Amino acid sequence: MPVAAARPIVLRVAERERLKKMAYGHKSEYRLRMRAQVVLHAARGRSNARIARETGLHLGTVRCWRGRFAEHGLGGLSDRERSGRPPSFTALQVAQVKALACRLPAESGVPLARWLCPELAREVVVRAIAGSVSASTVRRWLADDALKPWQHRSWIFITDPDFRVKAERVLGLYARIWQGIELGDDEYVISADEKTSIQARCRCHPTLAPGQARAMRVNHTYGRGGALAYLAASAEPAT
Repeated sequence: MPVAAARPIVLRVAERERLKKMAYGHKSEYRLRMRAQVVLHAARGRSNARIARETGLHLGTVRCWRGRFAEHGLGGLSDRERSGRPPSFTALQVAQVKALACRLPAESGVPLARWLCPELAREVVVRAIAGSVSASTVRRWLADDALKPWQHRSWIFITDPDFRVKAERVLGLYARIWQGIELGDDEYVISADEKTSIQARCRCHPTLAPGQARAMRVNHTYGRGGALAYLAASAEPAT
C-alpha cells in the first residue's frame, strides 16, 4: 500500500518568527513547543519519519500536526474544543443546594443541630432538588463558596457579679496556688463537676445560619439546673 506523501509546508516570514518563539521560548507550553518544532522541520523539507526521530514524537503525531498546519495555519496548532460529558446537575440545582446549606436544619424540620454533607445530600433527594447526589459532590459545591455549615462559633456572656472572685480561685488552683501559697510536690488538687458533654444551654438570641466563609453563630447562657461543683485543695500529703 503506497504511503501518502508528506504535506508541503511553506512559511511566511511572520509565521516563521512566531513558530520560532513558540518552539524555543522558555515560557512556551511543551505541547505547543513540540508542535512548532514539527512545522519548522517540515518547512525545511524533511520527511515525517525524520522529524519523528529528531523530536522523539510518534510518526502519527508528526503527521497530524503537519497536516493541521497545512490546512489551518497557526490556528491549527491549538487544541480543538471538546464537548466533554454534559453536566449532571444544572446551575439552579447547585444554587438550591447552597441555599439549603445556608439555612438552619430546624427550618427544614430536620432534627439536627447543623448540616453535614451526607445529611444535606439526603435532604436534597427528599426535597426532589435532584434524583440522587453524593456527599462528596455536595462538599465540592460548598467548597466553591467556602461554605462549611458543620462548623459553628459559640460564646457565652458572663452575668455572675462574683465571677472574678470565683475565677481567681479556680485559676489559682490550676496554677497550683492556694490562698497565695504555691502547693508543694506532695500536695494535690481534687476537682469534680457534672459531665461536661451534657450541658444545659439556653439560647439568648436566635442562632444565625452559616453563610459564605462564615460559620453558624450560637449565643447561649449556661443554666446549671441545680448541679453542684466543688474544688478542694489539700495540704495533706497524698497517701
